[in-house]
Amino acid sequence: MAVAPSWSEQAVELVGRAVMAPSSHNTQPWFFLLGEPYVDLLADRTRALPVNDPDGRELTISCGCALLNLVLAAADRDLQVENRLLPDPEEPDWLSRVSITRNTADRVPEADLARFIEERRTCRTRFESRAVEQQAVDAMVEAAAAEGAWLRPLIGDELRRRAVNLVVEGDALQWSDPEWRRELAEWMHTRSEGDGLTISAFTAPVAQMVVRNFNMGSNVGSKDRGLAENSPLLAVLGTDGDGPRHWLAAGQALQRVLLVGCSFGLRASYLNQPIQVASLRSQVSELVDGEGLPQILLRFGYAPQPLSPTPRRPLADVIEWS
Repeated sequence: MAVAPSWSEQAVELVGRAVMAPSSHNTQPWFFLLGEPYVDLLADRTRALPVNDPDGRELTISCGCALLNLVLAAADRDLQVENRLLPDPEEPDWLSRVSITRNTADRVPEADLARFIEERRTCRTRFESRAVEQQAVDAMVEAAAAEGAWLRPLIGDELRRRAVNLVVEGDALQWSDPEWRRELAEWMHTRSEGDGLTISAFTAPVAQMVVRNFNMGSNVGSKDRGLAENSPLLAVLGTDGDGPRHWLAAGQALQRVLLVGCSFGLRASYLNQPIQVASLRSQVSELVDGEGLPQILLRFGYAPQPLSPTPRRPLADVIEWS
């Protein structure tokens, strides 16, 4: 007879799946405090991006993605959880406590989404030309709504053109900032380091030097224009407010959207430049008729080839026992 895993084994397994979530610059800005039987999610501000993300908005969204993975992984283990967001106003880095309330014999439908946690990949190349089926679009819209957020596909040539132009303008503004370039270069890491934007060990010193010292906004903007224009679907994910609770909701919604999209064979990547640049964010809001606050600009499609996973830090670096 198989022996049921202990809570400590289960907790480590849950965190192992939680950290497969995407994060800005692959910073993986999370930390998990394990108790009996709960998992606390904390923001790791030492991995913040003060230039790119001065308010910690994307850091919190990234943690929200990991939080949804944790909840789905628990459901996949037939564990019932209580997910308490921001449990203590005096501890802003304490983002959630996921308490295990009981085992359940009734498998919840969303548990099936957990199988796509390992399959999800970010696609940074051009997608295939085939259109995204409407059933997939509708399912992703519903997925965002289930987490208290919204997803608005950008339909029509004019909306897409405006969105693409904002991406290119965002590239130009970011790359013109020497501090932004230095921060980007600091997060260009080799795969063996387990985090950051992956580059080869052979070219790393030169690549970092070039990014730090040269404004490549025009070249990057041209590349991003091609990626955006050739994407079968562009969409804005947003919330009705703009504080830590809304950012956590946006992260959970983003991850649910990505996993639902993955269930239809879709891959996604991010065109967040015009949301990261404060002076452009209101123009992104205009693309969706000023409804709420845009948090993420996404492109969806079908990857032309299999994608490799991005590296992850050792679990020992992100876990502590209470």
